[in-house]
Amino acid sequence: MVLCVEPPPPVKLPESKDAELTDDDNHDSSKIEKRTRMHHIERHRSCVVTLSDIELNDLPSKSPGGAGTQCSPREETPTDTNASHRHAITDVAWEALKKSMVYFRGQPIGTVAAIDKSQGAALNYDQVFMRDFIPSALAFLMKGEHLIVKNFLVETACLQSREKMVDLFKLGQGVMPASFKVHHCNPTQKTESLLADFGETAIGRVAPVDSGLWWIILLRAYTKCTGDNSLAESPNCQRAMRLILRLCLSEGCDTSPALLCADGCSMIDRRMGIYGYPIEIQALFFMALRCSLSLLKQDSDDDFVNHITKRIQALSYHLHSYYWLDFQRLNDIYRYKTEEYSQTALNKFNVIPESIPDWIFDFMPSRGGYFIGNVSPARMDFRWFCLGNFIAILSSLATGEQAEAILDLVEERWEELIGEMPLKICYPAMENQEWQIVTGCDPKNTRWSYHNGGSWPVLLWLLVAVSVKLGRRHLARRAVELMERRLVKDDFPEYYDGKAGRYIGKQARKFQTWSIAGYLVAKMLLDDPSHLRIIALEDDGHSRSGMPFLKRSNSCP
Repeated sequence: MVLCVEPPPPVKLPESKDAELTDDDNHDSSKIEKRTRMHHIERHRSCVVTLSDIELNDLPSKSPGGAGTQCSPREETPTDTNASHRHAITDVAWEALKKSMVYFRGQPIGTVAAIDKSQGAALNYDQVFMRDFIPSALAFLMKGEHLIVKNFLVETACLQSREKMVDLFKLGQGVMPASFKVHHCNPTQKTESLLADFGETAIGRVAPVDSGLWWIILLRAYTKCTGDNSLAESPNCQRAMRLILRLCLSEGCDTSPALLCADGCSMIDRRMGIYGYPIEIQALFFMALRCSLSLLKQDSDDDFVNHITKRIQALSYHLHSYYWLDFQRLNDIYRYKTEEYSQTALNKFNVIPESIPDWIFDFMPSRGGYFIGNVSPARMDFRWFCLGNFIAILSSLATGEQAEAILDLVEERWEELIGEMPLKICYPAMENQEWQIVTGCDPKNTRWSYHNGGSWPVLLWLLVAVSVKLGRRHLARRAVELMERRLVKDDFPEYYDGKAGRYIGKQARKFQTWSIAGYLVAKMLLDDPSHLRIIALEDDGHSRSGMPFLKRSNSCP
């Protein structure tokens, strides 16, 4: 049964000096320059930081006894006030997350997408979404509440085995559901069943390519956190994982190791011009493949394991060769010749230099880089996509230098990518004729709204995770403090609108569960960086066999 509860009442938080944005805070360039100089002074780590380094060096240290500030017991310092403010936000967030929990036959099984009662019709926000549950699952794992995650993994593996039909077409066995809900078959007898959506009722009727990839990543996180291999090694989980992998590794007519996808197949689940080979799916695919190598039983078929290993290497080579963009690479593409016919061609996809958008020349800093959104014949999507780039860092798809370059870009373009509310899902927004053609005049994806350059609080946990991994926690703290100024006051919205993310989204749901969970995961990662081990992968070196040598225009100091 779904917990039907009212959203928690607004909580009056302790006043904080950081509670409001001021023009001076946002526009004082001298402060920004000072922070940048201090950042370069503080960066004493090497480009590649191991998880063991994080666990040993980044854990909060205790102050020696007697070293505290000298003040009377009744005197409250600004630090105390800010700490009280942050604790109050965390308490409200945990209360809201608990109220979003869904129960099936008396057991917790997931969290609904949102518990906003002010919007009238629930649409599908009362369902448990695979991708939406990921930050909730991580929050529960980090808090030591493992049962809800285990139940979720078990039940979704069972749902995968059901026959999946869209009109007269049968979907592949490996497809995982986008979402599910508890159906009360007979209220009198209190019998329940699960109803799953594999895309047959979704807007646009698109199957969720990312669901299966997230499922494998979450299974690895559960195993890493609990130390319990029995769930991953169970017949149902082994079968579910193999079905997902076989579906993704199946041979076709493609010449690319990347996954070919339709528009709307991931977090960006509406028409946004991501059809083809979007970076979000490719980064998740890479991470899921690497996770699967540690989850498949030791007696697994050698040919199957070799197939996975070779695909990892081919995918890594492809993404590094054709998706990575920095100042030098942009200059090279700008000077491309076209109509090259040979195996030694530089412009292998015949990209026309005149198709490079004007904004990228100003956006690309001399220091920094990122994986672009998409590459296909005669097409390069130069947009920045947050999730794909941060997953590339967590999965070690990005090299140490590339990972640093991605965060360099975020820091250099803070106003554009973070603004007043973290974090832009993509940049820049499409508008005018481009918006009309690409989105089909979608009224929900107008410029700087929703998936078209909107700001999504859930993405905070990814920024914090990569900042912790690279030893740049000042970026994480800065983003968290920015979010804490408004998130609770605004009732945890789904997304924000506007170029700087100043306005609550015009169709945003309040008490959006993954906004709540994303904040909690971010806080727990900052408080205890050892949690990073459940979601981040070390670079094992094998994935870069035969990879071309890539060098940043500015190396790490």
